[in-house]
Amino acid sequence: MRNLLIGLAMTAALSSPALAQQLPATQLKLIGGLSVTTQSKLLERPFWTEKVPQLSGGQIKVDFKPFNEIGLKGPEVLRLVQRDVADGSTPFLGHMAGDVPINEGIDLAGLSPSYELFRKVSDTFRPVLAEHYDKELGLKMLGVWSYQAQVLFCREPISGLAGLKGRKVRTSSATQADFVSYFGGSGVPMPIGETQQALVTGVIDCGIVGTLGAYQLKWGEGAKAVYSLPITWGSIAFTMNKKKWDGLDPKVQSFLTTNIKKLEDDIWALNDKEHQLGIDCNTGKECSEGKTGSMKLITPTAEDEALRREAMVKAVLPAWAKRCGAQCATAWNNSVGKLVNLTAAAN
Repeated sequence: MRNLLIGLAMTAALSSPALAQQLPATQLKLIGGLSVTTQSKLLERPFWTEKVPQLSGGQIKVDFKPFNEIGLKGPEVLRLVQRDVADGSTPFLGHMAGDVPINEGIDLAGLSPSYELFRKVSDTFRPVLAEHYDKELGLKMLGVWSYQAQVLFCREPISGLAGLKGRKVRTSSATQADFVSYFGGSGVPMPIGETQQALVTGVIDCGIVGTLGAYQLKWGEGAKAVYSLPITWGSIAFTMNKKKWDGLDPKVQSFLTTNIKKLEDDIWALNDKEHQLGIDCNTGKECSEGKTGSMKLITPTAEDEALRREAMVKAVLPAWAKRCGAQCATAWNNSVGKLVNLTAAAN
């Protein structure tokens, strides 16, 4: 993993010194993603606290704090940017679905069974989200990325998706809860920082989180099995307060746009590698991140793949379209819907 990250840093060098010339002094206050992840430790945090100041010749200074280090649970961060408490943030989009249902359109539960399809869905729906953020939320969207596949970790092995019946499952979005409910389980909204202990004590039976995230958060102390079917992918967007963005010098805007794009590419490449690494670290295989775990690995059958799509078509997509409304559903149909040959109906 360390060699991979060194390679990413070398091959995806940030902007040339020429771009940093004559930048006006600029101060930014940003709220970052979950601090325990390698994405935060080795890419996002160093980008804002070291590389941006360095490459701007010290002209751009950033007060950067991951949301969990300042006592936030996650769903608040977008509102704080809208209210000028922070200039920008990298919210987990599933956390924001209660306020802004369109956020889930990029990562509906059961929609993207592979990393490759999820990347295509993300690229396809991004312009729709960016337009909504600009016109309706007063936010400028500058980057879209994700964590690894969000999969099930359970206290006891489950017999595929049918095994969710009667189980309490930690979910981080309405679309995950819709998916779990289709199989007779109960979605339990719960902050990420509280889930490990809830698994240990049996308050919940399972939880959904990224494959490597579960390892880093020590879910193995409560979960004994991992079911590797991707349910969602943990979409994230880097957004800034639009008034703040519009008030920046054009040279600063150009500098940030160029370099955030390179950060985005690095994170996508990292997550592609970390999906399997997370599975390996949790299930007794070689793990570059520390001591390997001992969870039982349960892989989806062809029957479960069919059930995944069934749940998405019959439960997840209709429920989301109803929450989001007709205009939102139409925008999805004209973008992602054409890609995956599905139609969302808001009635």
